[in-house]
Amino acid sequence: RVPAGADTIYVSGQLPSPLDPAKPMSEVRSLEEMGDTKAQTISTLGKIRDILATQGFTMSDVVKLSLFIAADPRLGKMDFAGANEGFKTFFGTAETPETVARSTFQVAALVGPYFLIEIEAIAARKPAS
Repeated sequence: RVPAGADTIYVSGQLPSPLDPAKPMSEVRSLEEMGDTKAQTISTLGKIRDILATQGFTMSDVVKLSLFIAADPRLGKMDFAGANEGFKTFFGTAETPETVARSTFQVAALVGPYFLIEIEAIAARKPAS
């Protein structure tokens, strides 16, 4: 539930960063440089956390996530278990004990060949008094 009068933020689809934070995306040439679905999920949710923080929100304010997952060519299928493991590093934790409503979709492909996941988020909180 989102309380009446809540401040709401919509975070558009975010993609992961390379495993090496110093490496520009334009120089990535392999899936190994991006990591598996779990690593990419953690990277993407970290970006969402940082975007929310710039607006005074936390991951505890997230009310809905949409996950778009492409098949990992090394597995030949979508790695939902990996995405779920990455998700568990942000939700159902001591810092963010609540889980969040989410939808997961398998997609044919994402914007680039080395992306395995894209995540959108909606967060809401009571306005500051």
